[in-house]
Amino acid sequence: MIMSDIFGSLVFNDTVMQERLPKYTYKELKTCIAHDTPISLSCATVIANAMKDWAIEKGCTHYTHWFQPMTGITAEKHDAFIQPTSDGKVIMEFSGKELIKGEPDASSFPSGGIRATFEARGYTAWDPTSYAFIKDGTLCIPTAFVSYTGEVLDKKTPLLKSMQALSKTACRILKLFGKNVDKVITTVGPEQEYFLIDKSVYEKRKDLIYTGRTLYGAPAPKGQELEDHYFGTIKQRVVKYMADLDTELWKLGVLAKTKHNEVAPAQHELAPIFSQSNVAADANQLTMEMMKKIASRHNMVCLLHEKPFEGVNGSGKHNNWSMSTDKGENLLEPGDTPEDNAQFLLFLAAVIKAVDEYQDLLRLSVASAGNDHRLGANEAPPAIVSMFLGEELDGILNAIAEDRTYSKRAKCEYEIGVSSLPKFTKDATDRNRTSPFAFTGNKFEFRMLGSTFSISGPNIILNTIVAESLDQFANELEGAQDLMSAIKALVKKTYIEHKRIVFNGNGYSDEWVKEAKKRGLLNLASAPEALPYFKSQKNIALFEKHGIFSALEVESRTDIMLENYSKVMNIEALTMIDMANKQILPAVTTYINELAKTAIATKELGFGSSAQLTTAKKLAKLYDASAKSVETLGEKVREAEKLADIEKKAMFYRTDVLPVMEELRKSADEMEVNTADKYWPFPTYGAILFSIKD
Repeated sequence: MIMSDIFGSLVFNDTVMQERLPKYTYKELKTCIAHDTPISLSCATVIANAMKDWAIEKGCTHYTHWFQPMTGITAEKHDAFIQPTSDGKVIMEFSGKELIKGEPDASSFPSGGIRATFEARGYTAWDPTSYAFIKDGTLCIPTAFVSYTGEVLDKKTPLLKSMQALSKTACRILKLFGKNVDKVITTVGPEQEYFLIDKSVYEKRKDLIYTGRTLYGAPAPKGQELEDHYFGTIKQRVVKYMADLDTELWKLGVLAKTKHNEVAPAQHELAPIFSQSNVAADANQLTMEMMKKIASRHNMVCLLHEKPFEGVNGSGKHNNWSMSTDKGENLLEPGDTPEDNAQFLLFLAAVIKAVDEYQDLLRLSVASAGNDHRLGANEAPPAIVSMFLGEELDGILNAIAEDRTYSKRAKCEYEIGVSSLPKFTKDATDRNRTSPFAFTGNKFEFRMLGSTFSISGPNIILNTIVAESLDQFANELEGAQDLMSAIKALVKKTYIEHKRIVFNGNGYSDEWVKEAKKRGLLNLASAPEALPYFKSQKNIALFEKHGIFSALEVESRTDIMLENYSKVMNIEALTMIDMANKQILPAVTTYINELAKTAIATKELGFGSSAQLTTAKKLAKLYDASAKSVETLGEKVREAEKLADIEKKAMFYRTDVLPVMEELRKSADEMEVNTADKYWPFPTYGAILFSIKD
């Protein structure tokens, strides 16, 4: 396999465009992308024809506008290239108009009340900044998605708007430093965690099929306690899967870089190289799709749920975010002397201010029913948003705040003690795995995202809130008599006002929860608590100011997310009831009867029967508790579904339905522990987590 022949072979990328487009067309396209200006129809027509010819040569018969509705996954409607001719035959055509605009039915996508069911029309619009690609024999054209009346119905459009807003304000700041750049882009590298299990065990679990996670399951005798899976030798079956996945992703131009075992049994991770935010969002959607598709080829199933198994680590998606100029300068690169790097300190202060003032938005951007099970556990950051800067940056900012000279710490060289091993310089700061938002050298790692999330949502928030901070900074600094003095004063003021958000300690500790409360930080433990903050007046004003969302669009998105939470909880509750009534309770009844028969038989033979009777009585008691919970759960679900208010319904599922689900699981899992394997109706945790063998 020659990498240069494979990488991007299914992508209509810059190299292909230079080969196939006339020079004037290519130049116009690149100019429009660089300056965020519309592409002319004549230019689009030439590009469409070249795209079509290239795609047909690759075996394509159809094209689709590939978009990202509010479902969180991608959508596509396929159209053939064929056009009829007068002689009853067809020709292969693809016009510029078809490239620029599509018209999928918008009525069945989530709209949060913006569109009535009978109002079906919606439009997709080509995003020329993200390359077209071929998937399953179809030319896929990345697009935005809007309603007939102009409201945004997708995740890509506001992401592009937020990138544009940040670029505009960041360029104003750079101009103060004498740098005339055309654009500042945000870059993202999302690390994707996932589980792989054998298809045979998956197909026997209704909960995995319907919900993506196990709703029942007692702990296996062995879990992750030996810490032997993390970075361990990858099983050959998984190695073959990963190699296949890498190849398919490379063909699609996805920069898959790192792969390894994660902490929990059957858990793994894939990490890409950084790319522009909208391109990274597209690539991550493709990555999740390919992970599932390739797993099926290997007779496995890829689980992307945030918490598919109780008692072992869940899966997140670490969102590594930074800002760079179009000339390649990373604006979050501190350099060798960050204490003297006024530009870096100003951008750093802008991020600190943004995270503190809009901690509610960052928290709700990662809120979901699935992620509620993960946040705050020992593998994920807590629900309280805070920032980790590390010892050096914290020391620099404190010195500025206290008007003193920073005492630079000398670089420490590691002496390992083995003469044949190389010496190396110790990093300026450690890494804090408990921090939701940590500085990691020249970027921030937003660690709260769940593994199923589209990265568009959190990055819309990040870009917008930092754009707001930079806008305020530019307003204050433009026209300053002594720029350096004004910057130092602004950094000092900002850090003093927003220092409460910085926390370098253990985010898992009870002491931090108390300390965060003293600092006035929000502790939004669940999605129903966090999501309503989206439509606060402060946040609506922010989005309207930067042209990201209208008030109507904010309200609709809030409703969509709250409704999704309730729907997920409803499906999980109904699945639990179904599994209990049709599988667990009948199986336990059979086993109790078998124990009773054995007890009677052994008694007649003159042997003791106390052990069987004790187990039977224990199971009977647990059976009654489970049956009662099933009945109560059904009543609670029916009560929830009668609630018309979306916020109240979501909160009712959290406060009234979820506790009953947890009680039902507790008694059912205890029955599993006391029931012989041959009677238990579906694969246990041990069978699932260790189902992949070499």
